[in-house]
Amino acid sequence: MKKTELYDAAVYIRLSREDGDKEESDSVGNQRKFLTEYISKMENVTIYDIYVDDGYTGTNFNRPGFRRMMEDIEKGKVNCVVVKDLSRFGRDYIDTGRYLERIFPDWGVRFISVSDGIDSIRQAYDMLLPIKNIFNEQYARDISQKIQATVKAKQRAGEFIGAFASYGYKKSPSDKNKLIIDEYAAVVVRKIFQLYVGGMGKQSIAKCLNAQGILCPSEYKKVNGQNYKNGNRLPGTSYWTYSTVNAILKNEMYIGNMVQGKKHQRMRSRQKRTEQENWIIVKGTHEPIIDLETWETTRKLLTQKHKDVNLESDRNIFAGFLTCADCGRAMMRNCWRRTDGSEVYSFYCGTYKRQGKAYCSPHALPFQILEEIVREDLKVIMQNAADLQILVKNPSVAFSKTEEITGKELLRVKAELEKVQKLKKSVYEDYKEEMISKEEYVAYREDYLKKEELYKKQSETLEKRMQESVDGDVSETLRLQALAELRNMERLDRASIVQMIDKIAVYENHKIRISYNFGNELDHLFSNTYLWNG
Repeated sequence: MKKTELYDAAVYIRLSREDGDKEESDSVGNQRKFLTEYISKMENVTIYDIYVDDGYTGTNFNRPGFRRMMEDIEKGKVNCVVVKDLSRFGRDYIDTGRYLERIFPDWGVRFISVSDGIDSIRQAYDMLLPIKNIFNEQYARDISQKIQATVKAKQRAGEFIGAFASYGYKKSPSDKNKLIIDEYAAVVVRKIFQLYVGGMGKQSIAKCLNAQGILCPSEYKKVNGQNYKNGNRLPGTSYWTYSTVNAILKNEMYIGNMVQGKKHQRMRSRQKRTEQENWIIVKGTHEPIIDLETWETTRKLLTQKHKDVNLESDRNIFAGFLTCADCGRAMMRNCWRRTDGSEVYSFYCGTYKRQGKAYCSPHALPFQILEEIVREDLKVIMQNAADLQILVKNPSVAFSKTEEITGKELLRVKAELEKVQKLKKSVYEDYKEEMISKEEYVAYREDYLKKEELYKKQSETLEKRMQESVDGDVSETLRLQALAELRNMERLDRASIVQMIDKIAVYENHKIRISYNFGNELDHLFSNTYLWNG
């Protein structure tokens, strides 16, 4: 009598709504019940383990449950695979056929697809099996295209479609397709823009944020309980970097516009970046964090190449604004020391400094003369302007968040802080009662300490914000404030230059031409071409 071979079976279950799987009939629970009942009626098959991939597409085999099953097959622990139907196993025709025709037979693995009536030890390979696989793959492709079309339609309607909101925002609790401001992170975003407009470089901003102990976006999201992973970040990088600051400064989301569709992906392929002209941008979908004036100033500065400003001395306050009127190259700053040890600064044509006089002339411009011309010219404008309001291109905007909303957010943060402090205390009590190990206690304690620190910083920021909202006339714009201060200003600073000046062209014959950010209404107040004695 022939001995009956015994099989240790791997029950494989997969579900992906992305593939168009029907939630009711193909749910993990229904597949588990269906397959366990089927195997219980088989005399020579017992279940070794159940392998589940919930939420993984069938268009490839890069799934954790499937990989674990293959490892057990290679170790000889499993010699039979049972699935509900072929589509649960995979929707890729080529790879599915490779497993069923070559890999499983080579390993001596029996394959059973219950609904398809397939059992590899009872009949030869079904010639219709590849055709079924082709139908499965085409079905997945059709569903993928329909899902992409639906997603794009929602994006064009201004709905947020994504797992994680941009730093500074969070999903609305009442509508996951709508973004609301995350008060704590929004303060950091405003700080980044403020520092950059003030003349600080991106790398210096990153160092400043790290020195203040502010969590970078990815770490902030983790501390807030989000399962976020930045695929572009190098391993071990848990701090602010140049690229992170640069991305924030270029993100149009911060002026209230929904920007999506930056990447696209075809079935069984990697994500690729979409050309910027094909991005889906819908204006005014959510509350802005940055006002339009700051945004436009930032955009202008991003297109200008300049080094970091010396914030202590303001000696490079014109960085990025000076150009040679003849060759168009940016002017370079040069310094030399007098006999008394004092420093003197002048600007020279960048082409002349790098390539020599054969390509352009010096266009020398002393810093002291330039500063005096600009300062005095702005004072003249102030004295002759009958109405300061005409200096402002856009109407002023009030603060985006009212004191009431900030107060509610503060109460929420304080409640979360109190909750974390209680959890930190209770986990210590569990450790003392030997309910958890020392390793578990240390891990829990570190997690709670991080959250406690975050909520304390959030609370401090919100309290400061509420205090600041009490004072000040919010009807003035940055440009108007800077002009008003010029009445008694003896020395220019970087902020005033950024707000007032568009560019300064330097000519060889001791002449400069200044282009201001004012409207045409003020042309009669000043002459924008100036001469000085060399």
